[in-house]
Amino acid sequence: MSQDFRDGDFLIFQLESGYGLLRILRIDGEEDDRVWHVRAYEDLFLDIETADNRLASSSSLTVKVSHAALTTRAFEATQVARMKNAPLDESEIRELETAIASGPDEPSDVSIRLLLGLR
Repeated sequence: MSQDFRDGDFLIFQLESGYGLLRILRIDGEEDDRVWHVRAYEDLFLDIETADNRLASSSSLTVKVSHAALTTRAFEATQVARMKNAPLDESEIRELETAIASGPDEPSDVSIRLLLGLR
């Protein structure tokens, strides 16, 4: 993957009729054995500029999937681009730790688009 993603990155991905947003909560592991912990938002946008404007107040975004652990294969199945990076707040960190502690042992090999029911 050509981009160097980091914890806290907001990512945009394209759908047939617009754009969606993800956030990287944490990346575990090395190279192809990485586990990508992401949050997906319900908000969809007609263009990148509108999505960028909403990121100015990212707390107003509606969370659809608060945590999904993805394999590298699943993460790379959806082409994304970094919009901005912002530190995780305390509530996001607590939610992530709780989700990891209570979630499945294995990350999903299904793309985030399929997990969201999007094409």
